Amino acid sequence: MNVSFLQELLSSVAEQGRSLLPKALFGNAGSENIEELSTALLSGRGEASGVAIARAVLDRYAQLDAEQRLAFFRFLARDMQPDPALVAEAAREHLESCSDASMAKLQKALESPRMEFFRRLHLTPGATPEIVGMRRDLLRLLRDEPSLVPVDADLRRLFYVWFNRGFLVLRRIDWNTPAAILEKIIHYEAVHEIQGWDDLRRRLDPTDRRCFAFFHPSLIDEPLVFVEVALLRDIPDAIGVVLEEPHAEGPGKPPTTAVFYSISNCQEGLKGISFGNFLLKQVVEELMRETPSLKNFVTLSPVPQFAAWLEKAAKQENHPIADEAQGLLEAIQRSDWPNGTDEAEQTAIETSMMALAAHYFLAAKGFDGRPVDPVARFHLGNGARLERINFLGDPSEKGLREAWGLMVNYRYDPKEIESNHEDYANSGLVAASRAVRAMLKLKPKMRALAGDAATQAALPPPQPERAEG
Repeated sequence: MNVSFLQELLSSVAEQGRSLLPKALFGNAGSENIEELSTALLSGRGEASGVAIARAVLDRYAQLDAEQRLAFFRFLARDMQPDPALVAEAAREHLESCSDASMAKLQKALESPRMEFFRRLHLTPGATPEIVGMRRDLLRLLRDEPSLVPVDADLRRLFYVWFNRGFLVLRRIDWNTPAAILEKIIHYEAVHEIQGWDDLRRRLDPTDRRCFAFFHPSLIDEPLVFVEVALLRDIPDAIGVVLEEPHAEGPGKPPTTAVFYSISNCQEGLKGISFGNFLLKQVVEELMRETPSLKNFVTLSPVPQFAAWLEKAAKQENHPIADEAQGLLEAIQRSDWPNGTDEAEQTAIETSMMALAAHYFLAAKGFDGRPVDPVARFHLGNGARLERINFLGDPSEKGLREAWGLMVNYRYDPKEIESNHEDYANSGLVAASRAVRAMLKLKPKMRALAGDAATQAALPPPQPERAEG
């Protein structure tokens, strides 16, 4: 009620402020020039008139077509830049005096006018989701319009403040959550598609299932990110155990393992603003208080770029695993894998794939020296350990297409999280179990699988991994 009252009050202020502005500023209904309105918003008018202009900018933006929105972003990039002359003057003064006053002047000169523009735009009631929507539109243009990168950089800096961890609210999502939010959970699920309301109920209603989400006061009933959790007695090696098999209801041994099997970001316009790391840590604390029997906290994660990486490596003659990758792909294509292969060829494919997966996680690096896999970068950066690689953990069409069925367990050990995070942040060191690292030793023994499945079958298959720590 208090939020509603404040919004009504601000809306009233905006309407009164609009009535005080020159009618020429707004033109005919629906024909306001958004560039003139944006310039007026920075002109230093009073707060009431500023809120009115901000609302007019947002309303006008909503009416723009794709080409007009591109022109508007180009205007922000071109015309709302720091004044080079003022920057140069402030820099000279600071070099001469090196005083606090000269530093403050230089910082003010360097700040992009776009920052103040978006701050003033944010004053109008209900502006937060609309500005997030603006960035969603902007992100879709960046690949073809690199000149817009500074606009995105300014919005990101503001979003880091507006969506600070201190403003986020953790809420549990269950079957009694309002339907409007449950519909959004179905829509935003990005890892394992929810097949309607019955499937959603299987993920929320049983006593051994949990779902938590972060919300922001300015985005009412709009989750920012959510995580789905299964409370089990063992670390699962396949998603079917979590999604399809009956849940452990009734009396019995209490669960010892919390499995985070799906983390989905909900707002495209907030891409790059990390919430998942805070969410996981807070959910771990919540689960430990609620269920003291929990000792293990792991993920069952997808490997969304493994198949593409393997195909690319197979085509590069100088790639260190080119022959092995090509042989594995030929063996897969030659057979009706995973359904039509005989035991010997299945063993050969598994041995080769697991060794290549170990190389992918432990040796393959991006331009910044970090692992190439985006999910690995997220969990390792949070202090998790690469615990186990699971062969055919996800045999669904999507799982086979993206990762040849591979899934991964990352372990969050409260005793190791901080040290793992520091090692990864400072030197890019990947925390991994002994069993995963041992898979790299298989690589020198591998041969191209084309026509050589029998040789591969002679190699010992990967051994089940024991949990460490």
